[in-house]
Amino acid sequence: MDYAYVAYTKDRKVVKGKLSATNQEVATDLLSYGGYQVLSLKQVAPFFNTEKLVARFSRVKPREIIMFSRQLALLLESGTDIVTALELLQSQSTNRSFKVIIGQVASDIRGGSSLSAALSKHPQAFPEIYHRTIAAGEQGGNMEIVLRQMADYMEKGVLTEKKVKNALKYPVGLAIVAVVVVIILVVFVMPTFIDLYGAFGVELPTPTRILLDVSAWLLDYGLFIILAAVAVIIVGYLYKRSPAGRYQWDKLMLSLPVIGRINVLNELSRACRTMALLFKVGLPMPEIMSMVIHGSSNKVMIEALTEVQQELIRGQGLSKPMSKNKIFLPLMVQMVGVGEETGNLDSTLTTVAQSYEIEADDRTSSAVGLIQPAMIIFIAIIIGFVAVSLMSAMYSIYGELNV
Repeated sequence: MDYAYVAYTKDRKVVKGKLSATNQEVATDLLSYGGYQVLSLKQVAPFFNTEKLVARFSRVKPREIIMFSRQLALLLESGTDIVTALELLQSQSTNRSFKVIIGQVASDIRGGSSLSAALSKHPQAFPEIYHRTIAAGEQGGNMEIVLRQMADYMEKGVLTEKKVKNALKYPVGLAIVAVVVVIILVVFVMPTFIDLYGAFGVELPTPTRILLDVSAWLLDYGLFIILAAVAVIIVGYLYKRSPAGRYQWDKLMLSLPVIGRINVLNELSRACRTMALLFKVGLPMPEIMSMVIHGSSNKVMIEALTEVQQELIRGQGLSKPMSKNKIFLPLMVQMVGVGEETGNLDSTLTTVAQSYEIEADDRTSSAVGLIQPAMIIFIAIIIGFVAVSLMSAMYSIYGELNV
């Protein structure tokens, strides 16, 4: 931050100027070290701050938080104080937004704030589960261990998301190719052949007539179809943003034939990992359940977890209220019961999370394995039908010309 100052020197001369510092206290210290007696010190807010503008639109990626956590744990373990460690990580960061955030965190700690409290001011980079876990590490005196556990937890989520994206790349690419092929045929290829066939005036085969009729219909009403599709998408999007629409959409996502099971497994594995991590660092179960609820984006799952939390507060434990809701699969209910009886709830929850992640990966791979040949067959049928229609029409024209 930039500060404008008015001060006087040792020989009583008044001077004015600007300097950069992380906060007002640091700016005052810098001026004092330079032999100035501060009369006035005000922060300068420029009309157009490029750095802040870039920082606002520059997203902090989970990978950067993971690396930050591991490096901070290593520096603290080597005996480096927290402020020096943050300054070192700030100088190494290539993300402007993250660089600004780390600087602000370091500045807050210099002002007497704890690391968890300083991190909580930046939810766009550090989610609630992150700074709450760090707070538990501060209380337990095992900050380095908690930072590494948090990095492992986030890395699991990143790897799962990456697997799903990679699995869907090929089917999505095929779908785009299919749409492009159809558009080229309808807009550019078929009008040329319509004029050609009309010039010869021959009777065309049935496949060709069907293709020409479909192409003409799409050319006449294609714009209306696109507008109707856009209208449906907008209405659906607005309905989805309403509480009732969001609930119905999330319920549908958990009940679809193939995708539903995968979504349920992903939601449960994420909940199990979160509970295992927070239980390991020593947070109480009602607080853990609050953070698990906050970490879910599915309204149906949130409702189910809230019911479990309410029963937990009444003294019913975890496994008993979970057994009343079908969304919690039998393995999870049984393993949670075992964990409650043995006191190893973090270990049993981690085992459940690993089991569900493996099953979700297998089901995702199988689903994608079915989608890929289906898309190829679909594209082949379209192109094959067009080729047969055009070739049969050409043979009909040749036959008329040779008569």
